[in-house]
Amino acid sequence: MASPVPDGALGELGRTGGGAETLALLVRDQDTRRLLLVRAVLDAADAADPAVCSAERKARLREDWSLLAEADRPPRAGAAAPPSGAHRRPPDAARSVRAARSPGGALSPARARLFHPLTGPWALSCLRGLDDRERLPGARDEHTARRLRRDLAHFSAVAAVAAARAGIPFAVRLTARAGVLTLPSLGSLHTAAPGDVPVDLGHRDGRLTFRQPGAPDVVVHLESGIGAWSGALAWTSAHALPGLLPGATPMPLDDADPYRAAPGPRHRTLGAPATLDDADCKRWLQAWSGTAAALRTGGEQRVDEASALLRCLVPLERPPGAGADGRDSCSATRHEAFGALLASPPKDAVALAATVVHELHHAKLAALGDLVTLHHAGPEARYFAPWKTVPRPYDSLLQGVYSHLALAHYFQRRALVTPPPEAEYAWSRHARYRAQVAAALPALVASPDLTVPGRVFVDEMTAAYERMAEHPAPRDHTVRAQAYVKAARALWTQRHAPALPRPKG
Repeated sequence: MASPVPDGALGELGRTGGGAETLALLVRDQDTRRLLLVRAVLDAADAADPAVCSAERKARLREDWSLLAEADRPPRAGAAAPPSGAHRRPPDAARSVRAARSPGGALSPARARLFHPLTGPWALSCLRGLDDRERLPGARDEHTARRLRRDLAHFSAVAAVAAARAGIPFAVRLTARAGVLTLPSLGSLHTAAPGDVPVDLGHRDGRLTFRQPGAPDVVVHLESGIGAWSGALAWTSAHALPGLLPGATPMPLDDADPYRAAPGPRHRTLGAPATLDDADCKRWLQAWSGTAAALRTGGEQRVDEASALLRCLVPLERPPGAGADGRDSCSATRHEAFGALLASPPKDAVALAATVVHELHHAKLAALGDLVTLHHAGPEARYFAPWKTVPRPYDSLLQGVYSHLALAHYFQRRALVTPPPEAEYAWSRHARYRAQVAAALPALVASPDLTVPGRVFVDEMTAAYERMAEHPAPRDHTVRAQAYVKAARALWTQRHAPALPRPKG
């Protein structure tokens, strides 16, 4: 059986690159998985016990899906907008994603919503709530039921946004969550009453009208791209940054989506999801405006991969204990939210560009891992990684080495094309990242758990690492970086070596 990833694409990715076809392969696969995941939610809801998902809720989900199907249909020249209640065959997840795009390459309004990165966390939350094993007696069961009601109600907001963008007139009843009704990519309505309250929404000709008991109507007008404006104080428009490149679509800066934070306890190094004010937006805009140029100094491929893979930014607060100078930052990606980058406010464009390189390589490797098995290593945490103080499992080590290899390449290229003092800083970062890769890469190469594609991938990583020796960093930077890694290894060995599980064989 042929591999879904050609050897050429596997080699490109192993070298931390990826041409247009390779990146498109990853994107198509992730988009298809997103459609299948949403379809799985609807199938699970339809099959659920009425005590878990009522007949009324099931009927509403079918209506929402029909509205999405209308928003997925290509408009016919001169045709009137179809009625919102018309039932059509739902979007087919098995159909090629490319077929869902217009001749100009734009997604339909329905697929633009379903492919949005934060639709993935929403769908998984729904599936957890629909799973009978999630239901427990007592208060925890009520918490799960309330979460599921909110999750399924959010699908109505997603469908409403797609229909409004498609120009379909409709009238629906939505449910605000804790006093806030969020319409993804448009904005948020703060309701007059607290709690989970009903809000009637009507749309016609780009004009949304919200009605709620005991409050005046709120009228909102759609804007092209991201956001919608209103003179009402109860409405807050969604934020967006300009496209990464001239002519590109705006980049969402999403501080409102209820699924932008991972469930459960937050990692100690990550800040909480941020809500932006005008000053915060200006800081993001200032850094973002120079990000494409900063990425390009690390090679045109860095701009290409950001253009192909990055779909939204989710702002975070600064990490716990961060200073006020902006140098401390945090960032993350989420496997279930392919295309989203979570980050605290960047110090400048170079810092944001490095974050983009770092996090997109986590996303690239996770997407590749969905297509092909790279190794069969277990979850035992026993590997040394110079960027962590605790042992790492093999898969986490592979992720870390891959992203650090990309950063080493990025800063080496930047050091070669920028003047001092930018070049000196770039050499110092390159030397640090390359020394860290050198310390961890042998464990990846020596693993007996690599599959054939995994061996190809790791061998290409090794070749990319060795090729960097053609342009070595100044000796003082190299010496300091090696001393840093040596000290990190000594401390790690002292703390963890006696308790590590024995290697195989």
